[in-house]
Amino acid sequence: MSTLDRPDTTLKAQALPHRIRDQLRHDILTGALPAGTPLKQDVLAARFQASRIPVREALRQLETEGLVAYPLNRGAVVIRMDVVQICELLDIRIALESYAVRMAVPNMARADLDALQAILTAYSDAGSVSEWADLIRRFHLALCAPANNARLRRLIEDYGLNTERYTQQMLESGAGKDGVLADHRRILDACREQDGALAASRVEDCLNETKKSVLALYRMRESE
Repeated sequence: MSTLDRPDTTLKAQALPHRIRDQLRHDILTGALPAGTPLKQDVLAARFQASRIPVREALRQLETEGLVAYPLNRGAVVIRMDVVQICELLDIRIALESYAVRMAVPNMARADLDALQAILTAYSDAGSVSEWADLIRRFHLALCAPANNARLRRLIEDYGLNTERYTQQMLESGAGKDGVLADHRRILDACREQDGALAASRVEDCLNETKKSVLALYRMRESE
């Protein structure tokens, strides 16, 4: 039986773990479910009015994304990363995104540049930290999309997700909306100039600045 022939109930059952995963991911990245929060399957099943099977599948997907862990003899918990792990993830993002942007820029059409500009305009108009973080993530994914490499895009998306909540904490700490906007405008300018090497260099600079800010935030919290 083809996908088109399957009953609606079957399709809904297949989509349920993804909907649960997406909501839990949002809750983790926005801090509604802080690091260390236990994710009990029966509680989540009641929340989403589902059986434990789609909940279990959603948690396994989040484990793959690095947002959930299963400590020994315990159920799922929201993962807690130390500053070294966060910086390691940012280093991987730098390597992946710099490479992707080099490949993407020569393929960029006017529609790609317009889409990137629209994201930055929305960022400028947005009023909350969660909106800023989401729009910057969307900018980076749109920036890399013209590389036309689905596997590379998935890797970039995964590592972006894994570092997004810490970037959001950085914005909340006062790292500055305007500085982030200026950095991303410079990246877009390089794309408009069709200079892939310059765009990649500016992406690397932007993510390195994020890394420095994460380390500074960690030092400030350690000194409190």
